[in-house]
Amino acid sequence: MQRLLLTVDRVSTWLGQLSAWAIVILTLGISGEVFSRYVMNNPHDWNLNVQIMLYGTLFMLAGAYTLAKNNHVRGDVLYGFFMPRTQAWIDFVLYVLFFLPGIVALTWAGWTYAVEALAIREKTFSATPLPLYPFKFVIPVAGAMLLLQGIAEIVRCLQCIRDGDWPSREEDVVEVDVDKLKEMVNVSTEDIIALDKYVAPPKGKA
Repeated sequence: MQRLLLTVDRVSTWLGQLSAWAIVILTLGISGEVFSRYVMNNPHDWNLNVQIMLYGTLFMLAGAYTLAKNNHVRGDVLYGFFMPRTQAWIDFVLYVLFFLPGIVALTWAGWTYAVEALAIREKTFSATPLPLYPFKFVIPVAGAMLLLQGIAEIVRCLQCIRDGDWPSREEDVVEVDVDKLKEMVNVSTEDIIALDKYVAPPKGKA
């Protein structure tokens, strides 16, 4: 079972990392449009639509990835103080009552939405219309992946309720923990303060 859960994590991670390339394309596209608009005086009406579709793709496909890394925002003022088994019970109830109905509805409605857009070959409303229906298929794909990852998280909740501890999950890039970094390189806060006088001299001295 654990191998299956980690496989789901890997698929979500791969999809999230793939969608992250949209940031690179967005950056290049926006930079190019700024140059074209303000330097070359040649704006493109379609560029904004491309930006919106890329951002929407990134936002939607990153949902399962974020859930796999347990990084979705939660109100954990009290949650963090609870024992793992209590946390698992809370998560399990919320997944069943709110997550599953919402994501199933998103996936179902998104599929209907996308099929209808394909049937009429829907395009953007602009002087240079772009195909819109391929982008709309991102909605059910993202919903299905989020649903699959959510089921994996529910299984993790049940395992934690049974065992009293959270099972492992697929690791990826994480935010740097400054305290852990200082511990790894054997540097104390006092060492950093002592080094500051060489990096940033006191005011009035140059």
